Amino acid sequence: MSPTVYLVSGANRGIGLELVTQLAARDNVVVFAGARNPSTAKDLHTLESKYPGKVYTVKLTSPDVTDNKAVVAKIKEIVGRLDVVICNAGIMNSFVPSERVSLDDMRETFEVNVLGPLVLFQATYQLLKASSDSPKFILIASAAGSVEVGTKFPVPFLPYGTTKAAANWLMVKLHYEYPGLVSVPVHPGSVKTDMGTSAREQVPEIADAPMITSEEGVKGVLSVIDSAKRDEVSGPKLMNYDGSILPW
Repeated sequence: MSPTVYLVSGANRGIGLELVTQLAARDNVVVFAGARNPSTAKDLHTLESKYPGKVYTVKLTSPDVTDNKAVVAKIKEIVGRLDVVICNAGIMNSFVPSERVSLDDMRETFEVNVLGPLVLFQATYQLLKASSDSPKFILIASAAGSVEVGTKFPVPFLPYGTTKAAANWLMVKLHYEYPGLVSVPVHPGSVKTDMGTSAREQVPEIADAPMITSEEGVKGVLSVIDSAKRDEVSGPKLMNYDGSILPW
């Protein structure tokens, strides 16, 4: 039986690293782990040594077209296809009221959080098509991108929330434009990562908000990914890591 082939972007730390860790522990998988600076991704190299032939660290910068094409060429050479792409790379760097948000922060966040998934999809789609009739393109999304839910959070993160909402739109559009593609945005929960910790430190209102471990969040995310199927009637949903559905 052929292995299930995954590509994970933003895999050098946090949720991305935990995704690679949990996937590599499975039987019959190959995982390509994207990192901006593979030479410094020590944890990924440890996983490569632990799982030889199952984990490959690759240079992948969001949304660098050259990097994305090079990764796809390497994957094509090694295994010839992709079954699941998990677009995890993202940034959340601005925590100021909307009246003070800089256009530079908006542009930088849009580049990574929206153009990143688009470039990754454009680069990988042909390899996904070579996989099966139902390949999976997954976005690690956020409840912050929910217009109904995220806008009410007491957090001044306009660049992050608006770009995550845009990325959700992209995922739904891909579903309708590419028959057979399983295109799903998944919220991993409020996870204790560098990004989540930084937000708590900069926004006193959420300093005491509960957080889950990356292990718990990723275990739920992978369960959602494993069971994800196309819904031809009502289209994609914004999924929560626990399997519930979040409002758009």
